[in-house]
Amino acid sequence: MVLYMVITGLTLCLAGLVKNTCNGAGTVSTGNAGNRGNSADGLYERSCITRQNAVNYASMMIIFTILFLLSAFRLDVGNDYGTYVDTFHEIYVGGYVVTEPFFNGLIKVLFFLSGGEDYLLAFALFGFVTIWLFLKVLYEQSDDFFLAFFLFMTLGLYFRTFNTIRYYFVLAVTLYSFRYVLRREYLKFLALIGFAAMFHKSVLVVIPLYLLAGLTWKKWHVAALGAGGISLLLFRDFFLKIALLLYPSYENTIYVENIEGITGSLFNIARCVAVLVLALLVYKEAVEKHEANLFYFKLNLLAIFVYVCCSFLPLVTRFGYYLMTSHILFLPSLSGQIRDPRKKKLVTAAILLAGIIYFAYFLKTGNQVGVRVLPYISWLFEERYFPNAGEIF
Repeated sequence: MVLYMVITGLTLCLAGLVKNTCNGAGTVSTGNAGNRGNSADGLYERSCITRQNAVNYASMMIIFTILFLLSAFRLDVGNDYGTYVDTFHEIYVGGYVVTEPFFNGLIKVLFFLSGGEDYLLAFALFGFVTIWLFLKVLYEQSDDFFLAFFLFMTLGLYFRTFNTIRYYFVLAVTLYSFRYVLRREYLKFLALIGFAAMFHKSVLVVIPLYLLAGLTWKKWHVAALGAGGISLLLFRDFFLKIALLLYPSYENTIYVENIEGITGSLFNIARCVAVLVLALLVYKEAVEKHEANLFYFKLNLLAIFVYVCCSFLPLVTRFGYYLMTSHILFLPSLSGQIRDPRKKKLVTAAILLAGIIYFAYFLKTGNQVGVRVLPYISWLFEERYFPNAGEIF
């Protein structure tokens, strides 16, 4: 726990050196579709050779190195670490696995190049790509890198990448895909999500959800969404059967037998409702005429819809996370759009306080089943175990 607190504090100090804009000729902000014309053009960074730019890249490189090494050096940290080791072994020997073919092929190639079942290398590879992609998103698509990175760490998102490595990789991809939805480059969006689906097919659910959030909602859209929610609640058994047809690997498993329902998502619902209340308080100045924030606002509404109306689906949290992870971009942008200095300080302080409280709760529950990111164990100080070492796996 102390290690995670130190890592978080150190990287936040470095993040404070990073600025989303470089003051100089021919420069644009790396932020999202903010107050620079309320378009998605700000999603793209142009080269800018300045002292601040050099500080940005140096700080980002150190942050990435720290986070990557912590991820790569872990051993049996993560709720499904052992399950993935077994999966890697089955892929290597040609056994039956439910993971996607592209993922399986990547593991085979990796093990072929390494000369054996080097699962530590596999975890390190996914940690490298996932962390790099998250940082790229925060740097290029946030209005305030420090605040976005603060939420990335204190909401436990970074530490959760130790779990379900395929899922958190595609989650980072979905955040990156926001730029294409906002710019209405739908073919690029579909191609990127199609690529991600070759690692975790659950990501396909974001195609209708993100496209819906990108539309200008009319009254009939809201009415149709409400009717859909009611039908999901009334005919949940029917829709569960359809879901299991699309995802047969969950049939007759504990994920279906032990569905917690809406009670298992109350914490996430409360978080989404809190974000909704904050957004409504500053809606006129920070959301209504701000394209990206309006998109994030709709994603938050859809997250509440999914958690409430689709609570009968196995692992509904995964679908909700595709929507609510946008908070790490939405909240900094909301704060940045407020013109009243006093109100802006209050909102920023509220976000910081909520993040600190959430982080304390996350660390307290970090050793529980379903999280298991604590205690942290490194193979640097432990005997290196392989799949046939039954002592751990």
